[in-house]
Amino acid sequence: MADHIAIAARDVTLRLGRGDAAVDVLRGIDLDIAVGEHLAVLGPSGSGKSSLLAVLSGLERATGGSVVVAGQDFSALDEDGLARARRGRIGIVLQAFHLIPTMTAAENVAVPLELAGRGDARATAEAELAAVGLGHRLRHYPGQLSGGEQQRVAIARATACRPQVLFADEPTGNLDAATGAAIVDLLFARGAETGATLVLITHDETLAARCGRVIHMRDGRVV
Repeated sequence: MADHIAIAARDVTLRLGRGDAAVDVLRGIDLDIAVGEHLAVLGPSGSGKSSLLAVLSGLERATGGSVVVAGQDFSALDEDGLARARRGRIGIVLQAFHLIPTMTAAENVAVPLELAGRGDARATAEAELAAVGLGHRLRHYPGQLSGGEQQRVAIARATACRPQVLFADEPTGNLDAATGAAIVDLLFARGAETGATLVLITHDETLAARCGRVIHMRDGRVV
């Protein structure tokens, strides 16, 4: 893969279910995303946006085609291999915050750093939380944080390892308008600070317009 390409997808398909119940969710996606690019994927519900993110981020294995992310060929990997490939390369921010409820904010951010073998995981986690304005909430549990604060923890967790690619799937979907706007500003700022390629999944045209390039999906295809 060329050095300036962060993600290369070729004829990517995804079929869920079997037999008569099988559904073709992605139908031959071809896509190149440049290193450092901010790309928005826009489309209605059911268009395949989130499924595309799942395949490009290694959360889901494509049924067919090839996916190369940050120099790693995801097509050749099983689930364990994909988990290892994501580590340190990819950060993900989802609409549902997916924080571990029995862990503090600092512990939630430290987990991926510890899995990556970082000896400074706790100190780095605390620094990342301070960078997103939560230096005073290090020892609070998710249930003690507002929705906006939980999403800030999720952003800190996603960027702590300085990933080459940062994915965000409807990151403001569970937030009110004012909080959502602040979270978007933070997400773009952290992406710029870390130099990560950003792939943003959204149905919001105003939010998509903040990216350097916008692609539209419908019925599992880029249109």
